[in-house]
Amino acid sequence: MAKKTPKHPLDDLIRKDRIPHIWCPGCGIGTIFSSCLTAIKESGIDLKKFVMISGIGCSGRAAGYVNLDSFHTTHGRAIPFATGVKLANPELNVIVFSGDGDLFAIGGNHFIHAARRNVDITVICVNNFNYGMTGGQVAATTPNMAKTTTTPFGNPETPFNLPLMAYAAGATYVARWTMLHSRDLTESISEAILKNGFSFIEALSPCPINYGRRNKLKPLDQLKLYQEKTIIKNDAKPTELDINFEKGVVLGKFVDIERPTYGDSYNKICRPDKLE
Repeated sequence: MAKKTPKHPLDDLIRKDRIPHIWCPGCGIGTIFSSCLTAIKESGIDLKKFVMISGIGCSGRAAGYVNLDSFHTTHGRAIPFATGVKLANPELNVIVFSGDGDLFAIGGNHFIHAARRNVDITVICVNNFNYGMTGGQVAATTPNMAKTTTTPFGNPETPFNLPLMAYAAGATYVARWTMLHSRDLTESISEAILKNGFSFIEALSPCPINYGRRNKLKPLDQLKLYQEKTIIKNDAKPTELDINFEKGVVLGKFVDIERPTYGDSYNKICRPDKLE
């Protein structure tokens, strides 16, 4: 009698007909994606009440692999799509899963206004410090003096502090983890899903083929950085969260506050019949 293949605990959340995935060996996106799916499952919420939306880039492929209603949108426009979905059906739990280039370069303006409005969505940003899919160009998150295809002598610019940007724009939940801290990341995504308002989680991920290779970091070297050069400090000041592996990168949950969501504010003005 033939042995049955053991069922993976996330089988019902993955479009198995689209496997194998496109992510490179050593990439952290798959681990972060797994943490997201585990958090969705552990929430206990009906899976029909979830929607995942991604933009363009390596991380943007996530929407195509998840067995939920999902949208793979145009470059930089994941958050406007997510806003529209949430406003059209406020009962849905909308998750944006995309990369640093998509969300904070071409999509940066959409991010700050969605946070300002406190749109009730969860945004997970996979930050691998470069444009990994299109050849490893410099990004808005590339560390100072790091090498990319377009900064072969080192990046002269100062990168964004993503948690600070989210906090300053008005996000009600802000956290940062690495793909190595998968349990903490899963727990954080679970909290973000259940949180009312704009939730943001930055997830640091190695990119061995582009960023790692050009900065002479082997896959294990990048994981060692995440293990040895990170500091868990919940409630740290957002101004202290710059990415600097020499000094140490701060991880944790930094913001968890309450304020009216965009839907609440909209209903108060335009749909008083919807208020309890």
